[in-house]
Amino acid sequence: MEKRLGCVSIIIDRQAAPVADINELLSQFGDCILARLGLPYPSHGVNIITLVTDSSVDHLSALTGKLGKLPGVQVKSLMSKSRDAGVAPDVDPPEQRRSG
Repeated sequence: MEKRLGCVSIIIDRQAAPVADINELLSQFGDCILARLGLPYPSHGVNIITLVTDSSVDHLSALTGKLGKLPGVQVKSLMSKSRDAGVAPDVDPPEQRRSG
């Protein structure tokens, strides 16, 4: 299956969400997570997690679906159209460039 770059945003209600279950799911899907940023936001009673992923659509949908079923968890994801989306073609690949 084709892998695509993606971003996942997760907002966790600190009072209602099963944090251990969230961390367990993220560990289970760790093979597709390139980066993870966690931000506690106590004045709003939430934690925010942002993930950068490299995964198939089905694999990421499985993760976001499982997260979204947990109480106190909101999740949204975005995936590139293709693995190379947004990358301009290189007219002269680095190995063919000449100096001078």
